[in-house]
Amino acid sequence: MENLPSILTPDLGLLFWMLIAFLVVFIILAIFCFPVITTAVTTRKRYIDDSLQKAHEASERLEHIREEGDRLLQEARAQQALILQEAAAARDAIMEKAQEKAREESTRLIEEARKQIETERQGAIRAIRAQVAVLSVAVAEKVLRKKLADTDQQMQLIDNLLDEVSDNKQ
Repeated sequence: MENLPSILTPDLGLLFWMLIAFLVVFIILAIFCFPVITTAVTTRKRYIDDSLQKAHEASERLEHIREEGDRLLQEARAQQALILQEAAAARDAIMEKAQEKAREESTRLIEEARKQIETERQGAIRAIRAQVAVLSVAVAEKVLRKKLADTDQQMQLIDNLLDEVSDNKQ
């Protein structure tokens, strides 16, 4: 063992001074450094605990916000469905009103057309009657001219007419 370095086999004096140096360094560290380190570790622990608490609170708030968003989304969908139903009802009402108006308009147009056709028919009948009367008078005139060319026939016609007038008065 004599070949071993002295650090591995220290003698008693060296061991004593090493122990004294260690105690001095330990006391200095205990007085000045350990409280600062302990305070820093405690502060850091509090900061981490506060951060975790705030993160937990933020997570809860986020969950509440998510729930509120879901609730608002459901309300919006319900309102959308209600608005769509109202719009469909309004559309149906407008279409029904337009169809009813179209029916009334078509009925009115058909009635006006019927009246116009009836008026034109009556006018045509009057025109035909007038033409028939004119033609009848023309035919009667020709027939009378032919018949009344003779004086005996004229006298016979006058007698017949007088007899008819006297029969009608009685």
